[in-house]
Amino acid sequence: MRNIYSNIYKPNFTNLKKAKKNIENNNVIGMPTETVYGLAGNAYSDKSVRKIFILKRRPSYNPLIIHYKSLKMLRNDIIINNSFLKLYKALCPGPITFVLKKKPKSKISTKAIAKKNTVAVRFPKHKVARRLLSLLQVPLAAPSANISSKLSPTSPNDVVDEFKNKIKLILDGSRSKIGLESTIVDLTNHPKILRPGFITPGKIGKILKKKIKINKKTKKIISPGQLKLHYSPGIPVKINVKNPKGNEAIIGLGRKFKNKKNHFNLSKNGNLNEAANNLYKTLRKIKKSGFKSIAVNKIPNVGIGIAINDRLKKASSK
Repeated sequence: MRNIYSNIYKPNFTNLKKAKKNIENNNVIGMPTETVYGLAGNAYSDKSVRKIFILKRRPSYNPLIIHYKSLKMLRNDIIINNSFLKLYKALCPGPITFVLKKKPKSKISTKAIAKKNTVAVRFPKHKVARRLLSLLQVPLAAPSANISSKLSPTSPNDVVDEFKNKIKLILDGSRSKIGLESTIVDLTNHPKILRPGFITPGKIGKILKKKIKINKKTKKIISPGQLKLHYSPGIPVKINVKNPKGNEAIIGLGRKFKNKKNHFNLSKNGNLNEAANNLYKTLRKIKKSGFKSIAVNKIPNVGIGIAINDRLKKASSK
């Protein structure tokens, strides 16, 4: 059975084999992960990677995340260190991406890593992504399935909203469980966070037994999520607003947040995990409702709230 959209497919074995064939033919597909939906292609193929960059209208200097099923294949491409092994053992598969040094003989497309000597790698937890990877002999280059700088998709329908019928096969893995992109940690030197996510600096620091800071300098782009403007709904976003205008959409959370037509509550219980999962869905809904601007009440800057604020700050950048 297919979804109501002809290019969305249930992830049964037959359709997974279709997805596998598409990847082997250097085509690009839509793939679910626990964070957001990805635009997946053969990470070893310049042709496949080029298609990803063209579809996303992505700057060539902005590298892609490479998705692996296991350490066995990773060892062919990446120089592994002790910090990575500790984090891998504790957190993988899961919503975390590691920036590591590339082996000289790696088969990863130089276009996928923007001709750098480092690679952002991840082991997705979503069962559909893992089933697909287990059928393949190659890792997958899979950035979020959106037009560059726009909102990441958290459902297969969002991918259709972005690309219409340009993506011929999208695997339906239901709504993404987390709803925000993975935490990115640079392990090439002293560990530091390049992009906050569900896995917090505190959790990473506890595993590595050292303090981990969020890197706020973005002069050198070595991983996704470092561009100034990102995660944009396509209309102005203002953050930490106390007195919003009456004609704009207002985002907040908690029981005290007013229930009005232009008010959008990310979590009535003030749950930040729920708020994170609802963020992109809410921003899309507001844009489709015809509002011209968005005002966001202050979001607690703790836990995944740090990642929510990171996304809102970049969505509000000019």
